[in-house]
Amino acid sequence: MSARMPAAERRALILAAATRAFAASGYAGTSTDTVAKEAGVSQPYVVRMFGTKLELFLAVFGHACDRIEAAFRAVLEEGPFDPDSEDDLHRMGHAYTELLADSDFLHVLMHGFSASGVPEIGAAARAGMGRIFAVLRETGWSDEQVRDFIAHGMLLNVLLTMGAFEGAMGPLAQLVAACTSHHDGSAEEFARAHHWR
Repeated sequence: MSARMPAAERRALILAAATRAFAASGYAGTSTDTVAKEAGVSQPYVVRMFGTKLELFLAVFGHACDRIEAAFRAVLEEGPFDPDSEDDLHRMGHAYTELLADSDFLHVLMHGFSASGVPEIGAAARAGMGRIFAVLRETGWSDEQVRDFIAHGMLLNVLLTMGAFEGAMGPLAQLVAACTSHHDGSAEEFARAHHWR
């Protein structure tokens, strides 16, 4: 790494490397040494910049939650949002499914939720979900509609994480089809259209 690289760029480089490392191995399975190797820097440099592995994971997970919040906020800022409009529902859904094309983002998100037994990660996960819920309430949807939208997104996360869009058969294929029923074409075409393959 060049010594002349601005601090913000160095931080972004390490966050990107940490995202890849945590996506691959989760919080428990990733060390700051692994992140350092991924970033091409020394382990003490990672620690000096972020402190502990926990602080680094929280920064990566927080960034993932921020991306969701920003994507939803961008839809709201595009213009009026009609809570009764199927088109606006699909615009909001599309904003989320576009994020899922980044498999590292998806895996970090899932690892963060599953590592919520670590008190600080659990607190970050709850705060992130609360912020996402709050932004979605700005659509004018009822709390139940927001809940259903989030639940559908979380189901997509699980299905993508387990590779269900790649040749699912039997009841799993039916579940995948139900999740993509608003799309003309097969679930595999839906996955390709969203760059999930």
